[in-house]
Amino acid sequence: MIGCGYLGAVHAASMAQLGHEVVGVDVDEPKIAMLAAGRTPFFEPGFEELLAESLASGRLRFTTDFGDAAGARVHFVCVGTPQKRGEYAADLRYVESAVESLIGVLAAGELVVGKSTVPVGTAARLAELVGDKVPGAMLAWNPEFLREGFAVQDTVHPDRLVYGLPDENADTAHALLDEVYATIVAAETPKVVTDYATAEMVKTAANSFLATKISFINAMAELCEATGADVKQLADAIGHDDRIGRKFLNAGLGFGGGCLPKDIRAFMARAGELGADQALTFLREVDNINMRRRIRMVELAREVLDGSLLGKRVAVLGAAFKPESDDIRDSPALNVAAQLQLQGATVVLTDPAAIENCRKHWPQIDYADTAEEAARGADAVLLLTEWRQFRELDPVAFGKIVRQKRVLDGRNALDRDVWEAAGWSYRALGRRHAS
Repeated sequence: MIGCGYLGAVHAASMAQLGHEVVGVDVDEPKIAMLAAGRTPFFEPGFEELLAESLASGRLRFTTDFGDAAGARVHFVCVGTPQKRGEYAADLRYVESAVESLIGVLAAGELVVGKSTVPVGTAARLAELVGDKVPGAMLAWNPEFLREGFAVQDTVHPDRLVYGLPDENADTAHALLDEVYATIVAAETPKVVTDYATAEMVKTAANSFLATKISFINAMAELCEATGADVKQLADAIGHDDRIGRKFLNAGLGFGGGCLPKDIRAFMARAGELGADQALTFLREVDNINMRRRIRMVELAREVLDGSLLGKRVAVLGAAFKPESDDIRDSPALNVAAQLQLQGATVVLTDPAAIENCRKHWPQIDYADTAEEAARGADAVLLLTEWRQFRELDPVAFGKIVRQKRVLDGRNALDRDVWEAAGWSYRALGRRHAS
């Protein structure tokens, strides 16, 4: 397993659980030391237990030495593809470096499997490099579809497998992948066997579709605010149409994290390079709608706080980009909290998993260990990440802590009737509010 970040570490431990001998390779020495000691460098439900079991089995080990990858029959490339600084395009340096390092230990008959999310055309280029340098070695592309918070489940029990296979030796590569995923294949998991380009596009197309659905309902939220309609009821109504479905139709702050934002931008950039930029111009508006939600939440907070943020104490519940994660990359919640702080509010932020990550980037924000501590004396409470423990707060007891009972539901996750019955002023993006 080349790359032991979020994807690689989970995949390594999962493959060991499935019975394979696995070595995880990464250049980050502190990260490797943590993993080797059974400590997790990120928060992911179930991963700590899985890591401990896999290490105890003796089938999993971690190293910084690429030479230890020699002799493996299958080499997974699981490194990141971040957005280039100042551009929309993906930065492929880590993928290219990983493959070039592998070439030194690769042998004929072995298979390199790309799992990183890459622009279409990358696999064909890397396959040519591998074939030229190590005749008889093969490359396949096997995109990942992990959801943060469900990564272990999605690896061991995926909803589909996608194999992007070479024109030559396709049967051999196919057989090796089936051997790796034997338990998953035996469970009759749907499998799509295709070419490199299609396999590469599956992940970016899927993320683009999800991002579009999220931004669609947030665009409807903007119209609801202008017309007095209620976006939650609207979503419930259209969600009954099974062609549309209710999932991903919760209006609010929008998407963030390390995948959707950079993946749709890289998709647009690659389409432009291929001369097909008009096909994806709609994604620019998807991105714009998503970013406008953050601005609107800050405006709504100012409106609720009598027109000024200066000197107001604001409790922010949630910093991770989604619940069951400590990932704050492009987090709408943290972005809003930081803007409130910059515009004069005193922000006290809490999150069950992401506080330590936040401290590194925004030390000027005050942090609390619990929602109750964050809300003590608050002029307003903002729910920005829909952790279960925030959704299940008792508004009656919670109302005794704050200075003023004003709640802004940035994820449409609270029971409005219950909170209003407890005396709270309730506001949410795209929802009618009491006059």
